[in-house]
Amino acid sequence: MTSFEAIPYADPERRLRRLLRRLPRRMQAVTRWLRKPASRWARIPAGVLLIFGGCLAILPVFGLWMLPLGLMLLADDIPPLRRFRDRALDWLERRRPNWFAAAGRASAPGTSGG
Repeated sequence: MTSFEAIPYADPERRLRRLLRRLPRRMQAVTRWLRKPASRWARIPAGVLLIFGGCLAILPVFGLWMLPLGLMLLADDIPPLRRFRDRALDWLERRRPNWFAAAGRASAPGTSGG
């Protein structure tokens, strides 16, 4: 058994949903809508614009956070990016397992949650 098979949340969609639950409510709604198959017409331009905005991180409005978010959005439509996203989620889950906790937003009292 490889280390990837030993991960309890090996389903990438389930893992991604748990991670997205940590977003503010409004961002969750937008993200859920963008991830729907029917929203492909909006998801692809949004992903490209986020990647472009991430490349302009030296400007005050933009930031590097836009780059991985754009890649995550495009991963729903581009299989090689989907494999990269799944590996990135594996890595992230090993380093920050509390981000993927079943309770989503809940964290132990006195912890920063991240």
